[in-house]
Amino acid sequence: MKIIDPKELSTSQFHGYLLGAVAPRPIAFASTVDLDGKINLSPFSFFNVFGSNPPVLIFSPSRRVRDNTTKHSLENVKEVPEVVINIVNFQIVEQMSLSSTEYEKGVNEFSKSGLTEEPSILVKPPRVKEAPAAFECKVIDIIPVGEGGGSANLVICEVLLMHLNEEILDGNDQIDPNKLDAVARMGGNWYCRASGASLFEIPKPLRNKGIGVDNIPVTIKNSMVLSGNNLGRLGNIEALPNQEEIENFSMKAEIQDLKLRFKNDRESLIFHLHEYAKEVLEDGDVETAWKILLQI
Repeated sequence: MKIIDPKELSTSQFHGYLLGAVAPRPIAFASTVDLDGKINLSPFSFFNVFGSNPPVLIFSPSRRVRDNTTKHSLENVKEVPEVVINIVNFQIVEQMSLSSTEYEKGVNEFSKSGLTEEPSILVKPPRVKEAPAAFECKVIDIIPVGEGGGSANLVICEVLLMHLNEEILDGNDQIDPNKLDAVARMGGNWYCRASGASLFEIPKPLRNKGIGVDNIPVTIKNSMVLSGNNLGRLGNIEALPNQEEIENFSMKAEIQDLKLRFKNDRESLIFHLHEYAKEVLEDGDVETAWKILLQI
């Protein structure tokens, strides 16, 4: 592993490593106003949700690395402690990027980017009409961390109202990630798109207490086929199949065929059973994968 001490690099060099490694990062597309009512719209990838009671979002308009100046969004929330945080999806990612241009103070990035101002209900800044979700927030604190270029300014926001495009909801009235089609920031000029093959599900180990990788038999744990991810999924089962289930499964044609083909070659049998189990496991069927693996 390459060891990097941030004190031994320039801020800009370490900034590049940080943004390249801590990724993907969601984007706060923040609309703010100053005391004169002039609107600013800017994206920030130093952003996330930090609580739900009360609902809290935090983003950081950090000081510019190159010259230690502050951004208009920070100046605005100090003058008018309100902000709308709009969520960015693939449909508006280019317009969002354009809005990050460092226009002079007072220039309305809504106009520059071609996005539509939609009046908010509880706060002064408008929201982005095209955004799939938007949060009207009051700013409850601003915490500066450091004074040099690249230093953070944590803008802590309490959500007062959420706007949600119903087209991104599924049949259970939950947000469908494929319909949301969110984008996130990587390092440099790179973004990623959270939809299609990029999305996958992992059962949360909340209600059940998985057996853990430490309780997986050594012949399986030391498999030449199964990955660490495969073992993690296998360890998330609450109880192994019982002997009767294993024996019943052994009568399946696929298992009988493998045992016949490799009856004098135990290592090859294990290898092919593990390959078969891996295929089943990656289709999401953990119980069947275990029945395959426990044939030896």
